[in-house]
Amino acid sequence: MWRFAFRHRQLILASSAISGATYLAYHYENETRESKLVKCEVGSINSQLADTLPPREHHVNSVKSKELDMLIIGGGATGAGCTLDAVSRGLSVAVVEKFDFSSGTSSKSTKLIHGGVRYLQKAVFNLDYAQYKMVKEALSERANLLEIAPHLAYKLPIMLPIYKYWQVPYFWAGLKMYDLVAGFKNLQMSYIISKKRALEVFPMLKGDNLKAALVYHDGQQEDSRMCLSLIMTAVRLGAHALNYTEVIDLIHREEDGKQVLCGARVRDKVSNEEYEIKAKCVINASGAYTDNIRQMADSSIKPICQPSSGTHIVLPSYYSSEQMGLLDPNTSDGRVIFFLPWQGATVAGTTDTKCELTDNPSPTEEEVQFILGEIKGYLNDDVKVRRGDVLSCWTGLRPLVMDPNKKDTQSLARNHIIEIGDDHLITIAGGKWTTYREMAQETIDKAVDVCNLKPSRSCQTSGLLLDGAHGWSPTMHVKLVQTFGIDVAVAEHLSSIYGDRAFKLCELAQMTGLTWPVVGRRLHPDFPYIEAEVVYAVRKEYARRALDIVARRTRLAFLNVAAAEQAVPKIVEIMGRELGWSKQKCKEEHEYCLQFLDKEMGLHLKDKINSLTPQLSEADRESFLKQFQRIDCDRKGYISLNDLRRHMKSQGQEISEAMLTDMLKEVDLNKNGRIDESEFLQLMSSMKEGSVSHSRLASAINMHRKPIDTVRSGGGL
Repeated sequence: MWRFAFRHRQLILASSAISGATYLAYHYENETRESKLVKCEVGSINSQLADTLPPREHHVNSVKSKELDMLIIGGGATGAGCTLDAVSRGLSVAVVEKFDFSSGTSSKSTKLIHGGVRYLQKAVFNLDYAQYKMVKEALSERANLLEIAPHLAYKLPIMLPIYKYWQVPYFWAGLKMYDLVAGFKNLQMSYIISKKRALEVFPMLKGDNLKAALVYHDGQQEDSRMCLSLIMTAVRLGAHALNYTEVIDLIHREEDGKQVLCGARVRDKVSNEEYEIKAKCVINASGAYTDNIRQMADSSIKPICQPSSGTHIVLPSYYSSEQMGLLDPNTSDGRVIFFLPWQGATVAGTTDTKCELTDNPSPTEEEVQFILGEIKGYLNDDVKVRRGDVLSCWTGLRPLVMDPNKKDTQSLARNHIIEIGDDHLITIAGGKWTTYREMAQETIDKAVDVCNLKPSRSCQTSGLLLDGAHGWSPTMHVKLVQTFGIDVAVAEHLSSIYGDRAFKLCELAQMTGLTWPVVGRRLHPDFPYIEAEVVYAVRKEYARRALDIVARRTRLAFLNVAAAEQAVPKIVEIMGRELGWSKQKCKEEHEYCLQFLDKEMGLHLKDKINSLTPQLSEADRESFLKQFQRIDCDRKGYISLNDLRRHMKSQGQEISEAMLTDMLKEVDLNKNGRIDESEFLQLMSSMKEGSVSHSRLASAINMHRKPIDTVRSGGGL
């Protein structure tokens, strides 16, 4: 009886949800019709985009020599959005970022462009109009983002598996609400599919007790490149953009008996030079660092931002459907987990945990295991969810607006606030990726009013195409192949990331020396990134560190941290030639990049797992030691590169020197140039228990008749 009553209550709530959403939609639309809206007219802005980009030195000299209308602190999504909005209105503007553009939260998102299904649920059940309005605005912005950057953003269907019959009408009502709130900007209507159809489109899904599935649509993007595209579009319209430029102090002047901001003192982290940037208005769009800038202006001010860490992991592509994501709305601790195809891999996450501010957020093993545990509950028995299949993991800091009346960050919505300081410091805090444009518009409107600026136009960013979108089409990659003779996979990658700018990039590509492809040397054989992208990033996109390439201009570090480690030397070599680095500088960049991969992308977690004392039975230990001694035939107690070379030759396997070196490095944990007996046993133990899924050495010595594993899913953490 109680089960019937519970399910009956859920159906009532579902019906109430639809009625509530209808009322809120009607109320909001009437309010909108009654309000005075400013329609953004793009006009001739697109034709004003400069074809050439000034070098970074030009931006530095320009901001020193004149007073700007606006200085924006923060080069993430919000700061980039504010920069584009301001410059497209005709204002003179500069944006400064203490690291690289999108180096923080904006490159570490779930890659979704969405309104927030769970926020809508809270809005209706709690009759929270503010939450509803946020979802409404986000869905509108979702449609705009897919329009202005079609090469970087696209529609993605997401499946919600249903395992109890009563949940069908309950979740169906929620998703229909989502469609209703989106209105005419809805991407596609949600729909229900049978168990059979669900397993056809997502065959790795667990079929036991599956009743049906619901499918709805949201957007997906390449977040770091989207942020960079905003910056590049702003620069082409005349904005000044300076990465690796840290604000070290704010400058005030006296006006009508009060202290008013008039700029900032900055440090160029490339040249170590300090200088002042004068501006009539200063906007704090520094994300998780919001309170640092606010307290720079007023040390007594109370914080308004609570950082929350969100961890994601990357798994091989076979973990998910290529064309559909998965949503788990009922995790063991109440958090929502997404399971999404992205860039030829699978992204899973995210966690949501209150944390302290740090420049180097690091994923923890506990968070990785939590995500793996949730995934395991949704996949069938043929898909063994193994720790060793984790190719990369990262943690981003969400800048949530803090509500002192709420104790946990899960209850905080991604609402934003705009604060005007006594000295006219304008702070935009909170929000989320999807609503960056609306946040920027509201912020610049406020700045124009508070600082008495004189823009020549109103907001222009609704419908304003971003860099690379103007000449792009879904089949543009074919023209790239036919024009330059590049590999099809490389052409598809370049088209989807650079848009019509891919033609300029391909002009920098070098001959391969092969019959096919003719041009386009790859940075790593398993990924479509080419060497010309490094050159283009340095010359056209203001990349100044090897880390900029491995993590943001390409996404190699996010897709496979082991592959990224292998590509670093080549990236450093190319950047060294372009920027005139000394041997010492190249060495420093290489080490710095490896530290990032180790601390922030999960490379260190591999060593942590492999350093555990092997738990082997006597029989297994004896068997593995025999294999070790078969290679260490002269009983030195370790395996050298020469031992590997000799063993491979005796097995009739032709292995390149580079491959042999990589095989040794995978197992050589103490970096002494050889594989000790304990390291060998640790590897075999990890392989046996599944914490390491692939090893070229294990494949070569333990499965002689199988080819060495060099596939993209190899080298897991």
